[in-house]
Amino acid sequence: MILDGKAVARKVLDQVHAGVARLRATRGVEPKLAVVLVGDDPASQVYVRNKKRSADSVGIVTQDFLYPQGLSQAELLTVLDGINADAGLHGVLLQLPLPKGLDEDAAVARIAPEKDVDGLTPTNLGRLLAGKPSTVPCTPAGCLEVLDHYGAKLEGAEAVVVGRSRLVGKPLAQLLLARHATVTVCHTRTRDLAFHTRRADILCVAAGRPRMVTGDMVKRGAWVIDVGVNRLETGKLAGDVDFDSASAVAHAVTPVPGGIGPMTIALLMRNTLAAAERQLGGGLRPPPDGRHGPPAHARPASPPEGRGQSPRSNASDSTP
Repeated sequence: MILDGKAVARKVLDQVHAGVARLRATRGVEPKLAVVLVGDDPASQVYVRNKKRSADSVGIVTQDFLYPQGLSQAELLTVLDGINADAGLHGVLLQLPLPKGLDEDAAVARIAPEKDVDGLTPTNLGRLLAGKPSTVPCTPAGCLEVLDHYGAKLEGAEAVVVGRSRLVGKPLAQLLLARHATVTVCHTRTRDLAFHTRRADILCVAAGRPRMVTGDMVKRGAWVIDVGVNRLETGKLAGDVDFDSASAVAHAVTPVPGGIGPMTIALLMRNTLAAAERQLGGGLRPPPDGRHGPPAHARPASPPEGRGQSPRSNASDSTP
C-alpha cells in the first residue's frame, strides 16, 4: 500500500482553512506568519515559496523578512526580537539552514516559544521530552498523522527511527514513545543497521542518504515512513528508502515525492493556526527575564537597513 501524503495533507489543510475562517468570524483576526529568510540559497527560496503558497491557500497572512545579502548574528537577533514583540505576528518561520557564520542554535533559541511554529526552540523540545508537548516539530508530527490516517497500530509496536537530528529523528522517537511504541534510534555509528531495521513494525528513515534502506532490510508487513528527499545526479528525487524493493515486502510505504514532504508544510500551517489561537486566548507568554525580546508594550525593533529587502506584508488590502 502506498501512503499518500498529499491526500492526508489536503485533509489537514482543509481543517486549517476551516479553523482560520472560524477565527476570522469570531475574533476578526487572521493568523499572521513572519517569514524570515537570510541569504540567497535557491533551495531555501523554493521551500519558502511553497510554504507561503500553502499559507495563502488556507487564509494565513504572511509577512516577509527577506535579506538576500545576509545579516550579522546581532542583526538577525534584532529582527527576531522585533517579531517577538509584535502582537500582530503570531508565528515565526525562520528558514533553515542559515548561511555559514551564523549561529543557528542561538537564532532558534531567540524565537519566543509561543511563536515557534517549527517546534524547535529548547522550550518546546523540552516540553515534548517532558511529555507535555505544545508545538511539535512539523515533519515528525506529519509522520504520525500519516500513520494514524491509515490505521497503523503504534501501541506495543517495535519502532525503529534511522536518524537522530533535532529536526526529525529525536522528536519523532519521543512522539512514538508517547504512543507506547518500543523505540530504537539508529544513526551513522550504529553497528549492523539491517539487524535493527528488520525488527521494525514501524520503520522511519530520516538519514539523508539516498536509497540506503533496501528491501532486504525491511521486515515483511512493516509500515515504512521515508522522510528523506535527495536529488540524484539525474535530477530526479529519491528518498532514503529504495521504494521498489521496500514496497515488495512492506505492508505500506510513503513515496518520494508525495509522502512526508506535503505533510511538513500542512503541519506548519496547523501549528501557525494553533499559535494564533493560543495567543488570542491568553496562552503562553515569553519568560519575564526578557530573553525573548522586549516587553509587549515596547516598540518592535526595526529590521537592519541596507541589507536586502525591508519586511513587507503579503496580505491583500481587503479581508478574503
